[in-house]
Amino acid sequence: MLAIRLPEEIEDRLSALANATGRTKTFYAREAILHHLEELEDIYLAEARAVKIRSGQTKTVPLENIMAEYGLEN
Repeated sequence: MLAIRLPEEIEDRLSALANATGRTKTFYAREAILHHLEELEDIYLAEARAVKIRSGQTKTVPLENIMAEYGLEN
């Protein structure tokens, strides 16, 4: 179970979409989450990784080293 508070403008848009299509607001909220969760994970995990790199907690590997390791050199 999930309960969310949305800005009034978004709630109104969601209600209008649901009314116009005969679907529920829950259907569209679920669709939005399913379609965008992976994108959000990528963004937030990349930001967290960048913080670790900048702080020195995580080291980087030059692309040339990875290419050579996997035999992908030109």
